[in-house]
Amino acid sequence: LALNPWDVVLCVSGTIICCENAIVVVVIFYSPAFRAPMFLLIGSLATADLLAGAGLILRFASVYFIPSEAVSLLTVGLLVSSFTASVCSLLAITIDRYLSLYNALTYCSERTVTRTHIMLLLTWGASACHGLLPVLGWNCREEPAACSAVRPLTRSHLALLSASVLAALAAMLQLYVQICRVVCRHAQQIAVQRHFVASSHCGAGKGIAAPAVILGTLASCWLPFALYGLLGDRGSPALYGYAALLPAAHSSLLNPVIYAFRNRQIQKVLWALCCGCGSPSPPSRSPSDV
Repeated sequence: LALNPWDVVLCVSGTIICCENAIVVVVIFYSPAFRAPMFLLIGSLATADLLAGAGLILRFASVYFIPSEAVSLLTVGLLVSSFTASVCSLLAITIDRYLSLYNALTYCSERTVTRTHIMLLLTWGASACHGLLPVLGWNCREEPAACSAVRPLTRSHLALLSASVLAALAAMLQLYVQICRVVCRHAQQIAVQRHFVASSHCGAGKGIAAPAVILGTLASCWLPFALYGLLGDRGSPALYGYAALLPAAHSSLLNPVIYAFRNRQIQKVLWALCCGCGSPSPPSRSPSDV
């Protein structure tokens, strides 16, 4: 096969994704200090994105080095499972951040730990089910007419995935709207206590900026894939598929920067590891950063 530049870009992106998220996974899962719910959810997101990067590399290998139907099905199953886990982890992080602000006084409790474990179980259970469907037979290998724009997924399976992504994005949008309201209300209360009204606008503006960036990134990365999955068909040009898959892959590229590398505790650990300064102080069990 002639080398397709789009496949090369996806493979290189997958390699960078693996390197980025491997750092986050190692820092979180091998540091006993990071056992708070917020770090477990960030670790889940990093694990999902790490698998997505591995899936992109395996996809390149299955096309150019191991042209096998079995490997192709395994690759599609891995990508479906990892991308589903990534979106579900993003939703779980959003829920955790909303609850950390709405129930700030009771956030650091065993109930929060239990809720986090339940969300992780649901996230990876649903992701495993979605990924196993094409491997266990829900594919269009025997019936090409049922193929979707993303072969070998069926039209109904891809439509279900796309609808799930849109539903998750809508839920995150609603939650971040509520987060912005809570942030604005807190800023106004602090301003009233200090008898300084101007600070409420400043604090609210800073609190709204972060959710706006997060939502903008999510929408730009996942809307093309969701819309292509609902509107595309097996006769669509291959370029459309690459144009939809590449932004979704870049979501896994940006997630470590947005959710992990911006965290001050993780920054301290990375700085300590790079400088060889020894073990940093353990992070506090505080609510997630907005």
